Amino acid sequence: MNGNATLEARYRAVRDRIGRAAAAAGRDAADVRLLAVGKTFPAEDIRALAALGQREFGENYVQEAEAKIAALAGEGLAWHFIGPIQSNKTRRIAESFDWVQSVEDERIARRLSSQRPPSRPPLNVCLQVNVSGEASKSGCRPDEVVGLALAVQDLPGLALRGLMAIPEPTDDAGLQARRFAELKALFDAVRERLGAPAAFDTLSMGMSADLEAAIAQGATLVRVGSALFGERPRRSA
Repeated sequence: MNGNATLEARYRAVRDRIGRAAAAAGRDAADVRLLAVGKTFPAEDIRALAALGQREFGENYVQEAEAKIAALAGEGLAWHFIGPIQSNKTRRIAESFDWVQSVEDERIARRLSSQRPPSRPPLNVCLQVNVSGEASKSGCRPDEVVGLALAVQDLPGLALRGLMAIPEPTDDAGLQARRFAELKALFDAVRERLGAPAAFDTLSMGMSADLEAAIAQGATLVRVGSALFGERPRRSA
């Protein structure tokens, strides 16, 4: 478990990075949300970060997340599922999470919609785009996004909120900027095709190593794990 002083210092440092990046881009830092990615870290770390004011948390593994959500019930936190979605896990995801950022096809979207409990608000979803075309990476192709968005927007259990991508890791600043710019252009094109709904407002891109480049190109949410929590512990089988 991280010491609270260390966790607080990292949290402040990430917030400062977001603020400086937003200022450099001529943007308001309040327009860039921080998603703290807590996979493999214990609920105690999540609780400590929540005590500092962090409200949104991302998880990749359903069973691990369910335990944390139960342990932290009543804290007023928003939980995002950001990992690949298996068909046999859609019901548990639909029942437990507030957001799903990794919807990549209509079949999964329809399962999530039908399995969302009617007692809960619609599940906020982002469409994951494989913007760099990597064979090993999840996400729909850029040329599939508009069609998928049109199919998802009217599903009753879902609220279509935006796009998410994880471009290939690179130290090439020019390539970083191009990938994020491509996703921002795609986001704008989809939003226009949908009729510019106010709720289509989330561009989830940028992580610990490249959040500045993402914010420069218009990210509204950055997903940060290691810069907050440190080196990840090995996940047990």
